[in-house]
Amino acid sequence: MKILFLTLGKITSLSDRGIYTDLLSEFVENGDEVYVVSPTERREKGKTTLITKDGYKALVVSTLNIQKTSLIEKGVSTLLIEYQYLSAIKKYFADVKFDLVLYSTPPITFFKVVKYIKKRDCAYSYLLLKDIFPQNAVDMGMLKKNGLLHKFFLKKERKLYDISDRIGCLSEANINFLRKHNPEINFDNVEVNPNTINPIKFNIAPEEKLEIRNKYGLPVNKKIFAYGGNLGVPQGLDFLLETIKHSVSENAFFLIVGTGTEFQRLKKWFDASLPSNALLLAGLPKKDFDTLLSACDVGLVFLHKNFTIPNFPSRLLSYLEMGLPVLSATDAATDVGTTVENARSGYSVLCGDLEMMLDKVNVLSNQSDEDYNKMRTNAWNLLNNEFHVHRSYKLIKNCVKDV
Repeated sequence: MKILFLTLGKITSLSDRGIYTDLLSEFVENGDEVYVVSPTERREKGKTTLITKDGYKALVVSTLNIQKTSLIEKGVSTLLIEYQYLSAIKKYFADVKFDLVLYSTPPITFFKVVKYIKKRDCAYSYLLLKDIFPQNAVDMGMLKKNGLLHKFFLKKERKLYDISDRIGCLSEANINFLRKHNPEINFDNVEVNPNTINPIKFNIAPEEKLEIRNKYGLPVNKKIFAYGGNLGVPQGLDFLLETIKHSVSENAFFLIVGTGTEFQRLKKWFDASLPSNALLLAGLPKKDFDTLLSACDVGLVFLHKNFTIPNFPSRLLSYLEMGLPVLSATDAATDVGTTVENARSGYSVLCGDLEMMLDKVNVLSNQSDEDYNKMRTNAWNLLNNEFHVHRSYKLIKNCVKDV
């Protein structure tokens, strides 16, 4: 089977670990041919390039800046990208007949590309719905509800849903959201297809853990609560700072690692407050971050309290892979926290409930070794039972087989 995958994340090698590369690698390992189309942004000064490797080809398309840029450039680049991708596909993949076109949100502007491939090749189309736009932008105050831009993007969203033969949602809460706001969708063609990875068991010796903590200036005798990933408005990081400021647990230390639009604001707060129970680090390469995370004790998930869409952050998988219990502080719409609690691998708190948050920090930082290790085992089992790449692969493969 020949698979065309469209994404906003730059992919030049499937050896890099992640939710998309692990999934595509699974197809390659099972004998399928994978063709990836991803961007190289203007700031990188790269040209459109085709990279050929065993089992897959990666077409990197020159685009405007899409991520970590102004709202205006982000908007323009999001609108232009489908034309840029379509032009590159026509040039580099003119003689390839695809059986499946696989694509993820964001963005919602792949409609013309998907339509072209479906018509040209009679390909099956599968949408991995990772983000519900434009509602997320409305929730964050970036778009005015029922304004011209909102209505414009709503039409784009509905077109993308309509052209998709199958829609894979991150969780049941996402399906329920679609059912409520997009009742015109045929829900016989909607299923839960969560973020998944090919897990690697990380086992580090006590002396290695000590060495890692010393390297980054972390206390060796406290529970490290780690937050890693994007540092932006959607994460509602003010609540994380409130947690750090008011935590009185002597056994808790907070580590924040990442990049994003809020990093400088966080840095100013750290420079002014000089908290003795927390450390802020700029983003690290994934390999280095995984090593650092393996020496931590609890994973933190934060989402802005104003979200009405049920986000399901992929960083959860990084924590579960390390066997870390998870403390989730989110809006009421998402079911990421209940997923963790139902698996007995952590706790869920509503963003803004400082009293409950501090209570769970205290519980996790002072629990017995026996209770902590049970949570670690449950976290690892949750990952393998619900978020293993085999699950996504089989769901998609079975859809195409049934056609």
